[in-house]
Amino acid sequence: MQLFRRSRKKELDELFDEFYNQADYTSNNLEFLVELVAYFRPEKIEKDKPVSIRPLLDYLNEHAVRRYAMAVYLRNVFQNRKFTSILTDSGIIRDAYFLREVRERIASKILPEQPEPDTLQFLLNQVFYRQKDFEWVQEIALTEINELIVLLDLGTIYDVEEQTKSSAVTEIISGISLLIQRISGRALEQDVLIMIPEYEDVQSPFESFEKKLDLIISKIARQPHFSVSAADPDFQDLVQLLRACHQIINTAFDNSAKFGISIRVNQSLLRIRQQLFRIEALLPLLATDSEEDERDNSIYLVIKLIKYNCRKNNIRRLMQDSTQTIAYEVTQHTAKTGEHYITESKKEYVQMLLTAMGGGLIVGFLCLFKVVLSQAHVSDFGHALLYSLNYSFGFILIYLWGFTLATKQPAMTAATIVKSIENGLSNSVKDADRYRSFAVLFSHLFRSQFIAFAGNVFVAFPVALLLIWSLQGLAGFHIVDEHKSEVLMKDLNPLASWAILHAAIAGVFLFLSGIISGSISNKIKHKKVYNRIKEHPVLKISLGKENAKRFAEWIEAKWAGVASNFWFGVFLGSTASIGIFLGLNLDIRHITFAAGNMALGLFGGQFETGWYSIVMAILGIGIIGFVNFIVSFALSLWLALRSRDIPISELKYLFQSVWLYFKYKPLAFFFPLKDS
Repeated sequence: MQLFRRSRKKELDELFDEFYNQADYTSNNLEFLVELVAYFRPEKIEKDKPVSIRPLLDYLNEHAVRRYAMAVYLRNVFQNRKFTSILTDSGIIRDAYFLREVRERIASKILPEQPEPDTLQFLLNQVFYRQKDFEWVQEIALTEINELIVLLDLGTIYDVEEQTKSSAVTEIISGISLLIQRISGRALEQDVLIMIPEYEDVQSPFESFEKKLDLIISKIARQPHFSVSAADPDFQDLVQLLRACHQIINTAFDNSAKFGISIRVNQSLLRIRQQLFRIEALLPLLATDSEEDERDNSIYLVIKLIKYNCRKNNIRRLMQDSTQTIAYEVTQHTAKTGEHYITESKKEYVQMLLTAMGGGLIVGFLCLFKVVLSQAHVSDFGHALLYSLNYSFGFILIYLWGFTLATKQPAMTAATIVKSIENGLSNSVKDADRYRSFAVLFSHLFRSQFIAFAGNVFVAFPVALLLIWSLQGLAGFHIVDEHKSEVLMKDLNPLASWAILHAAIAGVFLFLSGIISGSISNKIKHKKVYNRIKEHPVLKISLGKENAKRFAEWIEAKWAGVASNFWFGVFLGSTASIGIFLGLNLDIRHITFAAGNMALGLFGGQFETGWYSIVMAILGIGIIGFVNFIVSFALSLWLALRSRDIPISELKYLFQSVWLYFKYKPLAFFFPLKDS
């Protein structure tokens, strides 16, 4: 991208002196316009201090000859510049494949595309080349912009050019026509139609909009200023049809909860929605009832064109828009699962303790198996494979047998909390009642976490101790020596090891396992896996109809959990080997495994470990559990909030209410008490 920036920002009078003294100021050279915009461009955009072009207005009022020169210059610069492509393409998703769209935008940021020099997009690329230029431009007072238009006698977008017998409105019409044609074609594709079965036998509003637009275009062509009245019945029908088009796409997104949704379908629907929003922004420009409307519409279009061009390669907005619906469906699944991890009654609290004890029992075995596998004479890849299988099968057993692994809870319960917030906002519950109910729910969540931690830790420790005593003390198998004992104890010391970082890595993996569970559940729903298995002809013959149905029900209910626990095991088992390969100190620490490893370490050291090491190990277990919890919960909470478009500021009131409730009834955060 060619830039005309100088090392020093010129003063306004100096800039005009140089401009006016050119051999031919009637040329369409962009250098003067670039430097004029650079003069007003703020170093830091502050909305409470909008940019003012008053110095320019005062200068033009004082210098009539130079005012005339600038008017001639601007007419030459903007004359006959096409801008349809900005209206139809800039900032709108071009590809149904998300990763390809991201790659193209990154490439365009590094090496921007340069359109033909006679287009308006080329001009905007050169003049408003910063991504946030539109932010300060749109804050300029309309009164000042109107005054500039009058001073320079610039006219409006409705003025007819003598040579072409058309106006800028012609470009707008072409843009709207092209957008609705693209929408009509995409909306009839199978992957979009499957999301809106309600409209299967209904006439497409997209086609009706296209026909009504043709009627409006023929009316506009007969008008001297290329516009119709805002009160025109056909124009009002066009507005209503646009709303109907929006409703179809909204219905498709809403149906994602019923049918699931893929990234490709999400991108297709998102592209249609963006194109509809673009039409919605352009449609009012076809209707005017006064000269003031014409001038205001002209200013509105210029600001929109600058905005569209500045944001055409916005990656952050693309990521946000493209992943929001998918994230919602993923967290919707985890929210439903998370409801089972929050206890309310004493019976549920005791049940959580028992299931957590079951989880601790299995983890005790896994701790011993891992130490045994560490002595296998295999490569680092072989250790990664063995550790991954050990973790994965253990986690799958915990899941299938209905036991609880405490740190699996935060990724699920965060979505449940946000779902509760969303329900409170949508039901217009009084603030005091809504926030208090959040505080009560959080206390239930916290005590559920507390008792799950207790159940896991206080069973994993004695089980691991009993197993190592049975195998090494009675059977004579040499499993943990003094050196290994020192390593196990040191790994738990938060001051002498990287335990906190490794616990955070485990927290990230806990979050990712929740994402995997939700995404697989969404895909099973979207691909209609239940019906595919239930009605599979070979399965019905070989298994029988009832067994095929039961198998389909099992896959629908359990497969997402099985897969997520498998991958969670792979993450935990392969991290250390990947760290060795990369030369980085990577590993994982998990509170339940930490308790089991402490038992192995104490036995291997023949219980002669010093009190300092024991105290630091106990402290380390507590810190590891907290970091596991806070990292996975924070990431899951962020994703759940983002997926439901809930402002982060809402959390401030939630945490205040939680703190007030904790001061009022602290024991409720640890034990099931009556909420009064």
